[in-house]
Amino acid sequence: MPNLKVKPSGTHGRVTHVTPENAGWTYVGFDLHRVKPGETVSGETGDREVCLVWVTGKGKASAGTTDFGTLGERMSPFDGAPHALYIPMESTWSVTAETDLELAVCSAPGGGTYEAKAIPPGTHPQVTRGKGTNVRYVNNIMPEDDNSAHSLLVVEVITPGGHTSSYPPHKHDQDDLPNESFLEETYYHRLNPPQGFGFQRVYTDDRSLDETMAIEDGDVTLVPKGYHPCAATHGYDLYYLNVMAGPKRIWKFHNAAEHEWLLKA
Repeated sequence: MPNLKVKPSGTHGRVTHVTPENAGWTYVGFDLHRVKPGETVSGETGDREVCLVWVTGKGKASAGTTDFGTLGERMSPFDGAPHALYIPMESTWSVTAETDLELAVCSAPGGGTYEAKAIPPGTHPQVTRGKGTNVRYVNNIMPEDDNSAHSLLVVEVITPGGHTSSYPPHKHDQDDLPNESFLEETYYHRLNPPQGFGFQRVYTDDRSLDETMAIEDGDVTLVPKGYHPCAATHGYDLYYLNVMAGPKRIWKFHNAAEHEWLLKA
């Protein structure tokens, strides 16, 4: 199995490139581009569908023959909800940066007759999950109930310093609906301030997979299976962008039984 932590390859251009082939799995792809004003990022979806997420910055976007104008407004992933753009299979897309731009390209197998559409901030209300030091703030971008995609699920989460997230530990690695769905997942991590670090553990019940990683600003972690909790260290807020996909576009998870008592504490 490939290393579950992917470091950025640089500071300009396509700095992260996760594909089903290099991740050793089937569904999820994730690219991260950092470009300067006037530079263009473009692509063809082929047999996949794509969700572009403006992590930071502004850029003029088109998909197919549709001009979506300038999207993006926040200059930090910790400053409000994002702009995003869904593009179906067998299409083209292009984004030309108008400021320094950090653009995430989330992809998964396409299908159906979905149409390209912009997803502005506020399309889905922010959700607060957990309590105490397990509180985190969720911005859904493409949730399972939006009827907008074939397989992609995309969400952002802000975890305050000193808090845990994706916790109590849960997993979604069994195609066993209605009890649990199979979803691969990537986490794109940012820290505020950026010199901080956090931790993520990915592990299975039998511990045949059990890896704990220190996560720094710009890292991507892969979750092919198993539980995958995160912890933000004191003084450093943790942002992550999740991409999930599997055979069915349903997020149904299973909590680690030994930690379920935390939900009642």
